[in-house]
Amino acid sequence: MFGQGLVKGLSITIKRFFQKKITEKYPEVKPKLPARSHGSFDFCAEKCIACNLCADACPNSVIKVDYFKNEQGKRVLENYRMNICYCLFCGLCIEACPTKALNSKPDFELAGFSKDDVVASWEGIARRNEGETAEDAVNKTGSGQQEV
Repeated sequence: MFGQGLVKGLSITIKRFFQKKITEKYPEVKPKLPARSHGSFDFCAEKCIACNLCADACPNSVIKVDYFKNEQGKRVLENYRMNICYCLFCGLCIEACPTKALNSKPDFELAGFSKDDVVASWEGIARRNEGETAEDAVNKTGSGQQEV
């Protein structure tokens, strides 16, 4: 019989019209994301030992770690950059970090107007205080690393 599909579709529409609305009003009301959702990255420069394992684990070469060696021959983090516009948010870099210096947080608003706006950069212990040189900062903090 013709029109039976139309009546069935309209009955579903009318039932949904009177049910509770499930649409979120996004910019005004932020969604509640699960704890394991992959969003932006949280980096702790004090924990980083500049081992470069996160950069090696990244399939798209998003991470660039700049470091130098101090007098004791240990690596000290100078600069840490992530070009997030090429990131897959796979989490391989987080899993590869031995000191858990890199973590994900559920902040998902990562849009920018240009490619330079989506580059996350953190400076290491060596560049914390602008008036001192990298070696002065390393000497002041010891080896530039904290025990985990």
